Amino acid sequence: MYRRFDTEDRPRQTVRMAQYQSALKQHRELAGLSQEALARKVGVSRQTIVNIEQGRNEPRILLALSIAAAVGVAVSAIDQLFRKALMS
Repeated sequence: MYRRFDTEDRPRQTVRMAQYQSALKQHRELAGLSQEALARKVGVSRQTIVNIEQGRNEPRILLALSIAAAVGVAVSAIDQLFRKALMS
């Protein structure tokens, strides 16, 4: 459901990852969801949500779409949450 970042990708992705991890946490909290509740809604572990929020992993497109729907972000605005996921 997610892809581990290659070590050589990390330095280039630092700014983008910081942007999306902050946006995801903010939208999750605005939706009134804990990490556990979001994980249950999208069918992954809480640790997966933690890893995505902290920039250790990025979601694949289907998981990104599920998370966007769960936190109430329109699909047309999903790039605000997961910029790298949509660019790969």
